[in-house]
Amino acid sequence: MADLSTPTAWQRWFPILDWGRRYNRSLLTADGVAAAVVTLMLIPQSLAYALLAGLPAQAGLYASMAPLVLYALMGSSGTLAVGPAAVTSLMTAASVGAVAAQGSVAYTEAALMLALLSGAIMLVMGAARLGFLANFLSHPVISGFVSASGLLIAASQLKHLLGVPLHGENLLQLLPQLWQNLSSLHVPTSVMGVGALALLLLVRRQLKPGLKRLGVSAGAADLAAKAAPVVVLLLSIALSAVWQLAEQGVRVVGTVPQGLPPLTLPGGSTGGWAATWALAQALWVPALLISLVGFVESVSVGQSLAAKRRERIDPDAELRALGLSNLGAGLSGGFPVTGGFSRSVVNFDAGARTPAAGIYTAVGLALAALFLTPWLFHLPQATLAATIMVAVVTLVDVGVFARTWHYAKADFIALLLTFGLTLAVGVEAGLIAGVSASVLLLLYRTSRPHIAVVGQVPGTEHYRNVLRHAVLEQPGILGLRVDESLYFANARFLEDTIAVQVAIRSGVRHVVLQCSAINDIDASALESLETINERLQTSGVQLHLSEVKGPVLDRLQRSHFLAQLSGQVFLTHHQAVTHIVHPLSPHN
Repeated sequence: MADLSTPTAWQRWFPILDWGRRYNRSLLTADGVAAAVVTLMLIPQSLAYALLAGLPAQAGLYASMAPLVLYALMGSSGTLAVGPAAVTSLMTAASVGAVAAQGSVAYTEAALMLALLSGAIMLVMGAARLGFLANFLSHPVISGFVSASGLLIAASQLKHLLGVPLHGENLLQLLPQLWQNLSSLHVPTSVMGVGALALLLLVRRQLKPGLKRLGVSAGAADLAAKAAPVVVLLLSIALSAVWQLAEQGVRVVGTVPQGLPPLTLPGGSTGGWAATWALAQALWVPALLISLVGFVESVSVGQSLAAKRRERIDPDAELRALGLSNLGAGLSGGFPVTGGFSRSVVNFDAGARTPAAGIYTAVGLALAALFLTPWLFHLPQATLAATIMVAVVTLVDVGVFARTWHYAKADFIALLLTFGLTLAVGVEAGLIAGVSASVLLLLYRTSRPHIAVVGQVPGTEHYRNVLRHAVLEQPGILGLRVDESLYFANARFLEDTIAVQVAIRSGVRHVVLQCSAINDIDASALESLETINERLQTSGVQLHLSEVKGPVLDRLQRSHFLAQLSGQVFLTHHQAVTHIVHPLSPHN
């Protein structure tokens, strides 16, 4: 852990101490403009994601205030916009729905607990510099999970969009219910929902290019396209109020408490600390999964945006910042948050330069919570469902299946397994299965490393695979290149391979193990090397090593293996072969 006694360590943990000293009027202007644009986008989006998470509309606003301010203290990205996101909102609904009934006080408190647990997990991981654990979520697994989640999110919103009763966590539950309940489709709700969906898709795809064709500047057209969802929201509210759609059975948001987020703690209605502890035990695994998914999404977005400005972000700092943000969400009536793709891109395009833009956005949302919430009473839930469905369109990547199939069949298996189980069983099962499949495939691939018999490329000192190149092999010498680090899972495979190769080459008197691709040798592999050396020596064959990397050689020197080695260690494979053929030749 960093030494916090030094200023550089403080700045590493709290980047605001660095960029805050250089903050000036031009940065203030850029961040202020970006905050205004993002605030307009976040008002409908935060309300919609609260609906997706199964929480009251105000929870979305609450989850978008404190986290933005807290992220600015510890975050290393100048453009990442933290708040509710589609996938984490869906995971929240699935996790909390398993322990409490939607609409109950216990459901809200479970969501708070989930945010607090996620925050605590991220803070601990960030403090321990465990950001590398997210690497176990391979790209195919994440793609399959996110694509399936996008479809699942869209399917889950059909009940709000069409006004039909649907209950379930996966497509196997939702689609049959949809077919059975189509006869009970609520026409006014469907007209409002489908109309809002069509209008949002139209402005998303056609408004910006249409305005450009009319001579509007690119900046103004872009701003109009980003503000369009707010216009659709206002239009829906106006139509709902004028036509009294609530009296016709259209479900509206209803009364949204006016004011700033309250200080909230889970456990107020669950029966004391014992029940709160039981709730934490029930939610810690979902919290861990949400933490990993949220971190991967945030870092991916943050790194891609930082690269455009030749900047960098610190993954461990992002873990700590996201952890603090989630703690803030849990203590202010929200639910788990992460760095969202769409709003972060908007924040970047609008010119945000520092995390202060998030603070200004939080102020804008606070003003909305103080003065605009009464206007949300007539907002149809069908409009929010349409907002969600449009937002998740970009999550579904159809082309990833063909690309992965053509490149790596094993990765395709992990992708397909994650995608299928997420749709058929649920988000947690799909993600756990995908991670498990990735780890198992990694173990399988590394347990059977590529081991090539190598020979000399004529006229050079290079040695290549005898099956791929026209090379020369010296009689009595078996050259083997191991293209993997050696550890417990592949140590026996190396033993068997060498035994087979020596058995089919009766004249072999020297085995030279080329170690150029070996980055590590663990204790199990060391024992296997000792066994190989002993067996070869018994059969009259010497074992040599070549091109051993420095750190690997340092570890070997701490053992008795090199003293017992029947052959020698050579700097290059060519030196090994030359010395064996001409014993008096010098070598290092």
